[in-house]
Amino acid sequence: MNIEVVFISGEKMNYWIFLQGFGLGASMIIPIGAQNAYVLSQGIKRNHHLATATICSLLDTVFISLGVFGGGVFLSQNESLLTAVTVGGIVFLFYYSYLSLRKVFEDAEDIAKQERNVKGRSAVVLGALAVTVLNPHVYLDTVVILGSIGGQFDHTDRVLFVLGTIMASFTWFYAISIGAAKFSPILSRPNVRKSIDLLVAIAMFVVASALLDTLWLQYLS
Repeated sequence: MNIEVVFISGEKMNYWIFLQGFGLGASMIIPIGAQNAYVLSQGIKRNHHLATATICSLLDTVFISLGVFGGGVFLSQNESLLTAVTVGGIVFLFYYSYLSLRKVFEDAEDIAKQERNVKGRSAVVLGALAVTVLNPHVYLDTVVILGSIGGQFDHTDRVLFVLGTIMASFTWFYAISIGAAKFSPILSRPNVRKSIDLLVAIAMFVVASALLDTLWLQYLS
């Protein structure tokens, strides 16, 4: 069964494509990564958390659009560039995993000091830009994977796919940002923060290892 709307021009729009884009976008964005960890952290601190969510969502919008409308095909066909992005993503994720794991072993007093160290809006925005633009794994998810899938659709369906993935990004980042701010009294407890940092460290280590395994298999072939 297709969900279709007929416009005055007579062109039909299949909203199952929109839902497909939303689902695939969510599957790429929801797994814990540097972006999510940063948005969650700012939400817990209630420190310009909505601005953080907005920056990450807008940057995802740019990368997804570039990927679907040509960038994904270009990057996937350029083997050297794709390998460089993959290696960069592996290094970035392993390093961020290390940083998260190091926080697990910090003293409660150090954690409390960090919570009191509230950054200004400019510093928060720069942080959001860094965990997105300087994170090669973001390019793999948005430009390469979502771009390659979305690029297979034609005209209106391609636009619907892009809108679906963008909606998934905004929905997810605002949800964790607002949710973290609402439950900040609980999430800011040292033991809870350490559990979150451990989860982030494990998740990013697993993703980095999977990318490394894929790269190694490609090298062997």
